[in-house]
Amino acid sequence: MEPKVNYILVGSFVAFLGAAVLVGILWLGKTDYRGSYDRYEAYMRESVAGLSVNSTVKYRGVDVGRVKTIALNPNNPEEVLLTLDIVRGTPIKTDTIAVLETQGLTGLATINLKGGSRDAPSLQAQEGQTYPIIKTGPSLFFRLDEAVSRLLSEEGLAQLLVDLDAAAKGAAKVLDEDNRTMLTRTIKDLSDIAQTIAAHKIQIEQSLNGAARSADNLAKLTASLNAEVPTLLAGINKSVAALGTATDELARTSKTVGAVVNEAKPELQQFTRRTLPEAGLLVTELRQLTGTLTRVAREVEREPSSLVFGRKSPSRGPGE
Repeated sequence: MEPKVNYILVGSFVAFLGAAVLVGILWLGKTDYRGSYDRYEAYMRESVAGLSVNSTVKYRGVDVGRVKTIALNPNNPEEVLLTLDIVRGTPIKTDTIAVLETQGLTGLATINLKGGSRDAPSLQAQEGQTYPIIKTGPSLFFRLDEAVSRLLSEEGLAQLLVDLDAAAKGAAKVLDEDNRTMLTRTIKDLSDIAQTIAAHKIQIEQSLNGAARSADNLAKLTASLNAEVPTLLAGINKSVAALGTATDELARTSKTVGAVVNEAKPELQQFTRRTLPEAGLLVTELRQLTGTLTRVAREVEREPSSLVFGRKSPSRGPGE
């Protein structure tokens, strides 16, 4: 008796397994199904050795896509047509340039997108173009190769020989007899200077050591000043504050004296007008009284008895 087979279950298992294998292949191959990409084209006029399908496309060093296909341009065999898948939303502008860059010593190449100013319009496909075309620029190795090629060409070698001949003639003119003599003297003077320095090596070392000690002492003095300056500044600030207080007190005292003077001004005027003249008369009378008392004192001193008996009458002369 033959066993019964569930063909629906087997078919479902095979379909599921196939779908899983397909998803794994697509994931490993990094196909477009993992994200949204915009497709662009670029035409290279140099060798793209080291560049392969699925090579990285970078924008200012950031991974933004990959190389989809590499082929010769059917309309121009001197160009290589690159199809690029770039993550949607990457700012590809009309002035963006694609440059081939080699990664170190491995020889692997990538496409690096440069430029792209903020104000430039976004790159769009023109009439007759399947995809937008990104401009390309020469790589560093291509520029070096062109420079070396121009240098090694017949015209470049001839120009190089002419330049070398001109340089040799110029060097010969510079190094004439007089200049050679002066150069010899200069070298001799330098030698003498070196010998002099060697002869005074000990003195130079002592001078340098002295300078080092002076610098050390100066550093210590500076540190000491830095430590003392805050205290000095604090004292100055206190003195300034005290001076300000004294100034304020003096100003208040001046105001008070001015007020007192203003209040006593009528009395002072009366004193000046009346009292001072009377005081002057009094002083005059006192001076007269003092003179009189002085004469009396002299008389008493000369004739003390006159204080009791009065002054003697003068003696009469003969015949009186």
